[in-house]
This record gives sequence, structure tokens and C-alpha cells, in this order.
Amino acid sequence: MSAGLLVTGVEVDGERVDVRCGDGVVAEVGPGLVARPGETVVRGAAVALPGLHDHHLHLMAMAAADISVDVGPDAAPDRDGLRQVLRAATAGLARGAWLRAVGYRAPPGAWVDRWDLDAMVADRPVRVQHRAGHLWILNSAACDVLGLDDEPSGAVERDGDGRPTGRLIDGDHLLAARLPRGDPPDLAGVSRRLASYGVTGVTDATPTVTAADLEVLARACREGALVQRVRVMGTVEAAGPGIPAGLEAGPVKVMVSDGPDPDPDGLARRIDAAHRAGRPVALHCASRVAAVLALVAWDAVGPAPGDRMEHGAVLPDDLAERLATLGVTVVTQPAFLVDRGDAYLDEVAPDDLDCLYRCAGLERAGVALGGGTDAPFGPEDPWVAVGAAVRRRTRSGRVIGPAERLAPRRALALFLADAGSPGGPVRTVRPGAPADLCLLDGDPLRDPGGPQAARVVAAVAGGRLVHEV
Repeated sequence: MSAGLLVTGVEVDGERVDVRCGDGVVAEVGPGLVARPGETVVRGAAVALPGLHDHHLHLMAMAAADISVDVGPDAAPDRDGLRQVLRAATAGLARGAWLRAVGYRAPPGAWVDRWDLDAMVADRPVRVQHRAGHLWILNSAACDVLGLDDEPSGAVERDGDGRPTGRLIDGDHLLAARLPRGDPPDLAGVSRRLASYGVTGVTDATPTVTAADLEVLARACREGALVQRVRVMGTVEAAGPGIPAGLEAGPVKVMVSDGPDPDPDGLARRIDAAHRAGRPVALHCASRVAAVLALVAWDAVGPAPGDRMEHGAVLPDDLAERLATLGVTVVTQPAFLVDRGDAYLDEVAPDDLDCLYRCAGLERAGVALGGGTDAPFGPEDPWVAVGAAVRRRTRSGRVIGPAERLAPRRALALFLADAGSPGGPVRTVRPGAPADLCLLDGDPLRDPGGPQAARVVAAVAGGRLVHEV
């Protein structure tokens, strides 16, 4: 049993107090608490908040990104830049080793395919991930290793002659089944970074297929490499062993396709299967069309408590009102306005811009609203998302949807609700609450658009000090 932890002289709900943690919960909150023998004492913080919860990210992809080549717009702004980065990256790799690159964004009309990648790097397998996370582009060597020429899956894009173009759309399951097995990625480094932002809990939004797919995460939690509480999404296995020990079961992630062959009946069946298994759903909707399909399916089978829409990238008033009527929560990613906003202004239809990653408008309509980063596909620092919800400014300073701005306190609340109810009541630092704390050197609401991560001086997860400056 831990000797406990005492945080001294911090502001909680406007009062200067001490906070004692023991056995994983907040034990006492009040002035003048005296340190006990063996107790860890944390001094120097000015404000104590509940630990932040990121309601939508991808832990394994974050760890994989750490050992991948960055080909984002800053590193590879055009095709020639992509070629230079990929060729330079091959220098340090063993013969035949895979080259994995992430963050790619094609300039308009300049998408690359397997043959373009062959002209850049042909002597080893190469896979390049689009920055949204749903598309891989593979060169011919990679296609050969994976056997894509004979793969019937619709995830494999083909040209007019039936040849695979090297583009794999929502085909991570094929990669997982056919890629050579390597060492598990370093989740400890990801966990340390999250703790430095004051994040003590996460919901992993990867649509895993089996409980075995979750075992790496579960082992990292059990062994302490991941110090955050981890809630996971995944499919329903009727005869499976369930979620591995160390993890919490979240909603079932379901991708909603907005392609040429929509299947609202199939989507409704998947929602119904999850509900029958006692699980809510989290429907991934990155377009207006996807949101409409999701609502049609929900109308057909009915919502369940805990149902969510992930992203809700484009939600005009009529769709927001239907979501409110159904009682479905939206988990949004306002940091995309910073990270991708200038491209949105150039590429998104004008009618959709004011409906893009909405915040205040959804709350006015009565929709519960939670926040996530979608890391590594968006900035992993949740304070960037908080600032974006307040300011809604792109990198160049342009504003998208000014009517969607949130007051600083509401923006911060996107990351302060319980893991199971994003958009629900804000957690508080009180006796009996989980001992998950974010400790800052000042009031984070005074400058919510500033570099708030630098103000996090300590983090406590489960009553243990997991970060300290």
C-alpha cells in the first residue's frame, strides 16, 4: 500500500487548500494538512485541476509515429520534398527493412501512387500514411510483400485495368495481418508526454478487431509503462474473452463510410449488435454525408446511453438538432482548425466552413460535447485544442466559424468530464474522487490560447506522482 501523497498550497475551486491522496483516491481537501511519515509532498503548484482526459486518441499509432519518418506538409510540402525525405531516410536502414512515413498531405491534384513511390524508393518496402490516418500508399515492393495483387478486399484501390494502385483505404487490418511482427512500440515515452500535459486518462479510439489486439496496451498498463487510465474501443466478440485486464471497455468504434456505396442498413446492424452486447457505439463521421448516414442508422435502431459521434466534422443546424433529439454526444477535435485550418479554408466548400468542428453551436442545440486530440493525426497536446476552441484561429491567424467559439471555462471542460460521459459534468477535486490531478503554476483560464502545457508543473495519476518539472 502506498504511503500517500500530499499537494500543498494549491487553489481548488477558488480556495487555497492542501490535497491528500491515498489508496488511489483523494482522501482530504482542506487547509493546514500536515505531511505524514513517508508521504510524497508536492510543493510549488498554484492550481489543482482534475487530470485531463483525452476522449479520442490512438496510443499505438502515437508510439509508431515516434519511430516513423515525418512527411507532413512542413517536412515534405510537395512531391520533390517527399522524394528527398524518403531517400534521405533510407540511409540509416538495414537492407530490406521497411520504411514507414507518416503525416503525408497531397497538394490538390497531386496524389501519389505505388509507381510514384517506386521512382522515389524502389529497393525496399515503403508505406506512407496520409495524415488523417485512413489511407496508406505503398510502393511496389511493399505491395509484393503484402500480396495485394491477389487481395480481393475493397480496401485495395485498383486502377482501370484492375491493378492495385498501392493505395490502401481503411485497410489497417490487412497490414496488421501481413506485416512482419516486430518489437512492441515504446508506449512509456507516449505516456510520459501525455503526463507532461496533465493527461491522466485517455480513450483509445482505434477500432481493434479482437481482444488479442489490445493485449499490448493492457500489458503496458499492468506493468506501469502506461500510467494513464485507458478506455478502449473495439468490436464485439460474441464468444471472445472480453477486454483484457488493465483496460476499461468503452464504446464500440464503427467507421461510417461516405463512399459511393453507402450501407445504412449494415451500419444499423452493427449498432444493434453493439447495443445487444451492452456496449454503446462511437460512429466515426468525418463528413456531412457520413453524419447523415449515421443519423439514418440511429433512427432505425435507436440510440443507447453513451452513444457518440466521433469528429462530427461537418454538422449544420438540422443535423445538430437531430443529434440533440437522439441524445448522442459529439467528441470533437478543434485543434484541427490550427493544424489544418489554412488548408480547410482553401479546400472545404464554403457552405461547410461555418459548420466545421463546431463547438458553441452544438451546445446551443443541446448536444453534449467532449474533446479529443486524435493524436497522432492531430496535435497531441490537449491545451492546443482548448485554445483552438476559444480562438478558432488557423496557423496564419485566419478565423474559422467565429460563432463557434467557447468561453475558456467551457473549452477546458471538454477534457474534464468523466471517461464514460464526455460532455457530462466536470469532475472536481474532492474527497472520494480518483486521485488524478493536473497541477499548474497559474490559472489556465487567463490565457487559454497560450502555451499552457508549459504551465503544467506536475501530474498525479492514481495517487502517484507521474510527472514533475
